[in-house]
Amino acid sequence: MKNMPEFESLEQMAAATATRLVQAAAGYAFGVFNDKRFRQLAEFEKLSQTEHDRIFNELIVAGDILVMLVLEAPDLRIDPDVRGYLTDLNKRIPKAHVEYLKELGIEAKYLKEWEQLIAMRYEEYARDRHGVRAAAMDIESAEKELDLDSLSKIQLLVPLQAVAIGCHDHICRGKTEGRDDLFKLILKSLSKFYLEFRVGLEVGRITPLMRARVAVKRLFRRIRKLLTGRS
Repeated sequence: MKNMPEFESLEQMAAATATRLVQAAAGYAFGVFNDKRFRQLAEFEKLSQTEHDRIFNELIVAGDILVMLVLEAPDLRIDPDVRGYLTDLNKRIPKAHVEYLKELGIEAKYLKEWEQLIAMRYEEYARDRHGVRAAAMDIESAEKELDLDSLSKIQLLVPLQAVAIGCHDHICRGKTEGRDDLFKLILKSLSKFYLEFRVGLEVGRITPLMRARVAVKRLFRRIRKLLTGRS
């Protein structure tokens, strides 16, 4: 994290970091929500303001849950001693989100609903990881024998795919048939957020050189393959 102040304890640092991560997720959601192509594909002109607000909420929660799933990802390339800190950080995300909303002036009566929504989506998307992993393994094994490299690439994509599929489903209220372009846009935007966060978490800081070294092309080839499998 850039421009982070000095802290007196790990607990204080975790609380501040959780807030920054929640703000980053909100920034991601705001960018997607205001994207003209997204609004066109989500058919905003046919929807009420209440539906617009609901979709925005789903985008925000998607960012939060993706952060949480990455923080607990078993394949993170981090020092084992940091695991406990990330576990603590993970647990702080829902509370940090509610505190952030409180600072923005959201009425107290709505904060409980936010807590429930975050808990519900986390449980759902965490559970869906198993189905996503199984489907990806089926697709990969249909073309070649699975090896450690294939399994590691599948595992890398699991949090991203689980959240993207779930978010798309909720935005469409379950009516996803014929709306693959909207899914692709959600997946692409979440991919950028995911890569920025994950690479920053694993190496501490993202530079243009580090970006170049990340296997982005392989990642998106895998995503396109999975998209083909969905159609």
